[in-house]
This record gives sequence, C-alpha cells and structure tokens, in this order.
Amino acid sequence: MLRMFLLNKKLMVIALFSISVALYGFDYILLGESAKELAVWFLGNLAFLPIYVIIVTLMIERVIKERERQSVMRKLNMVIGVFFSEVGNRLLKELSTFVVSCDQLKVHLLINGSWKEQEFSAALNFLGSNDIVIESSRCEKVGLKNFLVEKRGFLVSLLENQNLLEHEEFTDLLWAVFHLVEELEARKTFEAMPQSDIDHINGDIKRVYGHLSREWVMYMRHLKQDYPYLFSLAVRLNPMIDAPDPAVY
Repeated sequence: MLRMFLLNKKLMVIALFSISVALYGFDYILLGESAKELAVWFLGNLAFLPIYVIIVTLMIERVIKERERQSVMRKLNMVIGVFFSEVGNRLLKELSTFVVSCDQLKVHLLINGSWKEQEFSAALNFLGSNDIVIESSRCEKVGLKNFLVEKRGFLVSLLENQNLLEHEEFTDLLWAVFHLVEELEARKTFEAMPQSDIDHINGDIKRVYGHLSREWVMYMRHLKQDYPYLFSLAVRLNPMIDAPDPAVY
C-alpha cells in the first residue's frame, strides 16, 4: 500500500514537471519568446510560489476543518436524537408539570410543520428571557425518580462519547440531569420535606428544564432543516402536546 502510494506520487510529480516543460517549450518554439524572457517569467512565478502555497494551504485547511466540523456535528446530532428518543422527550413532558404557568410556556413551544427560522429563534429568545418558576411540592416525584434511575446507565454511556466534548451545552444538560438523579435517589421519601429542601429540588429541576427545553428547540430546528421526515414524527409526538398522536391525518 505504501509502495503504491509513493509510486503514484512519483508519477504525479513527473507528469506535472513534464507538463510545465512542455508549456515552456511551447512558449519558446511557437510564440517566439526568448530564453531571457522565459527566465524572467519563470523567476517571477517562482517568487510568487510561496504566496500561492500559503493561499492554497489555508483554503484547503479551511475546507478540511469545515468538513470535520460538519462530520462531528452530524454525529453529535445523532447522539442528541437518541437522547431525546430514550429520555429527553419524556423528561421534558414530566418536568413541564412542575412549571408554574406551564400553559403559557406551551404556547411558545407548540412546534408545528409550518415553523421557520423566525419561530425557532422566537422560542429560544422566550426561553432565554423568561424566568421559569418551578414548584415541585405539588407534583409526584417518585415516578420521575424511578424513570431517571432506570435511565442512569444510558446517560453514562452518552458521557463516554468523545464527540460530546465538542458540544458544551449538551454536556451541561447531561451533568444537570445526573445531579437531579442523585438528588432524587438520595431521598427515600418526599413526604414532609422542609421548605429549604423543596427549594433546593426546585433549583435542580429548573436547571435541567432550562438546558433541556433549549436543546430540544435547537434539535427540532436541526430536524426541520436536515431531516424533514424525522421532524414530521417529532412534531406529532411533541411533548408539549397534552395528548400527542403519531397518526397522520
């Protein structure tokens, strides 16, 4: 394999050198250029050769980096898609019950097939500019605890994916979910919790919900742009809908 590569490289150098000699010979014989003029042109082109190399190298490097970035993002979006299929969508639906004035929030997150970039940007701006209030004392937390504990192994496997290092926001989401799992699992009961402990759990849920809702909107935008068929199903199963229906009407 290496010998074949070196042979091909040698043949390419010989071919390019031969083409250059032929072109200069064409200039000298058919166009009547003198050897002095050819030498001047050759030296002039040679003087600019480092600049050509710099320009071409930078362009190629930029193209290669962009392709690598796109490849990494495709892999990341696959991982994020698996996360929402296994955990994220249900977690978003369950945590929404802890949000005060959740109906107002749902209005801004009822993504449908007609959404464009403007609507996605507006949803992200709403999530970033509104302070979500969490009240966990009135909600059942045992089911949430059991669900997250059951999915702990899956979440650990996601953190083992090296590509996640390229996506700090999603990594922050996973760490926030892990912390919530630990907080819930550490409590044998949620009865007669002091207000200070309720406030602490509220803060943990708020942290997860903030990261989760934002990542979900960004993931849905990605599906809309690159995978319309997946976006169609995701819209029908939108966790912000009270009774999602996968059927197409």
